[in-house]
Amino acid sequence: MFTQNPDKKLLLGLAISALCLFLLFRKIDFHKMAEAFAGLEYRYLVPALLLTFASYYLRAVRWKFLLAPIKKTSLGNLFPSTLIGYMANNLLPARLGELVRAYSLGSKEGIGTSAVFASLVLDRLCDGFTILLVLLVTFFTIELPAGMEGIQHGLVTGGYVTFALYLGVLAFLFLLRRHTEFTLGVVARLVRPFAPHLGEKIEGVLRSFISGIRFPGDAGGIAGILVTSLLVWFTAIWPVDLMLRAFGVFLPATASMFIMVFLVFAVMVPASPGFIGTHHLACVTALSAFQIGTSGPSASPS
Repeated sequence: MFTQNPDKKLLLGLAISALCLFLLFRKIDFHKMAEAFAGLEYRYLVPALLLTFASYYLRAVRWKFLLAPIKKTSLGNLFPSTLIGYMANNLLPARLGELVRAYSLGSKEGIGTSAVFASLVLDRLCDGFTILLVLLVTFFTIELPAGMEGIQHGLVTGGYVTFALYLGVLAFLFLLRRHTEFTLGVVARLVRPFAPHLGEKIEGVLRSFISGIRFPGDAGGIAGILVTSLLVWFTAIWPVDLMLRAFGVFLPATASMFIMVFLVFAVMVPASPGFIGTHHLACVTALSAFQIGTSGPSASPS
């Protein structure tokens, strides 16, 4: 299920990345970009790097809470597997790093890969709802310059669509867990007219998958997931502000939240390994909302 038409997905991602890079490079003044890098304040880089690793470590801690109903796992295995998975996402197409991450931990802890992958689905759902919270807070607090209302309205629409998508996923998982046979029957009837043999394969995959969906039932486990989810994104957003300051750009904290939302949407788009092009175009687009152009940074008061 993870590797269907990998060549087509890779070619599509490469094409999208190439288009994004073309749109970026045709507007960049490379002389001013070189000047910006020459004036880089390196003292901001170390804390930004440390916070990034702290974010990965907190992801491992949250993963430990999510896996608690299956097995008591070791952070000594969770943290390296998390880093391996994110490294693989930057090297492989179609976010195959998630499968690598699941396989890495499963082999170390003796847990079935499908059960580990099911915990990663919960992990992504936690990310989704946390970033939606960031999105809502940003909309209530951010102040964009005059004339940029269109960007804000567009992002609001994207937020509603994403919120609806996550609610749909949650509803499907709830039905699959509580009414497994009924839900599998509905899925089979929907798929059968288009691919009769595929329905049986999907049913087998979903049965294996749902066996690994277990959410902590104790208050401590749920609180741990909520707290670590907030800390994961706090330590992911703060480095954005530090990198802006490194280039002499001083914006309110809500600007970094705004940029992060754009970056999250960007990594959902098919792209080359490492999200080349989509990640960069999203960052530039978000910065343009604060009237910071591609020709070089212009500082704004914080």
